[in-house]
Amino acid sequence: MNYILNIESSTTNCSISLALDGNLVALKESNDDKYSHSTKLHSFINEVLKKSNISVKELVAIAVSKGPGSYTGLRIGVAAAKGLCYSLDIPLISISTLHILSKQIQVREQGLILPVMDARRDEVYCAVYDSSYNLIKKAVPKIINQESFSELSYNSKLFFIGNGQEKCKRLIENNTNLIFSNNNTFPSAREMTQLSYQKFKDLNFNDIAYFEPAYLKNFILDSINR
Repeated sequence: MNYILNIESSTTNCSISLALDGNLVALKESNDDKYSHSTKLHSFINEVLKKSNISVKELVAIAVSKGPGSYTGLRIGVAAAKGLCYSLDIPLISISTLHILSKQIQVREQGLILPVMDARRDEVYCAVYDSSYNLIKKAVPKIINQESFSELSYNSKLFFIGNGQEKCKRLIENNTNLIFSNNNTFPSAREMTQLSYQKFKDLNFNDIAYFEPAYLKNFILDSINR
């Protein structure tokens, strides 16, 4: 039995899940604009384990969102994940925040999934996945205007998910191939369960000592310098 603890803390949503062989066992999360992750995260971990009647020593890996995301949230989540991995001598798994977000939508017809996170001014952070959640375009900061995503929407329907879609809807008009979901969702550890288990089976682990998440500020600078 492979129990994996998943930590999603890249946004205001502090989210913890426990999964068994990729299947959700327990979930605890709270969305707080004040970023109260430091007071909630460890208690959420304990609550999820207690609710599942699982000892922390039964965990085989810790998975954490790697951004892009807020400095405060990611720092707290990664520190907790590293601490558990060190103390339990188990591997660390990291997952893109936008990949996690993309799993909140199912596309039954041919099309592309665009997870978008709100950023400063007229920018969003976005990536592009196909309907099977395979990465098509890596995460980048993007300034939104009337012509945004036109090269993608010419032949495909684009399905948006995340709290950046309202900005896209406001700034892009009269493009019927852009499909927006009804609510502005945040990344959740619920969608990490299968992603982390697949990485565990593939032995796709991170170096605990050197792993650093993609803080939004660094993410912008890296994108500019590429």
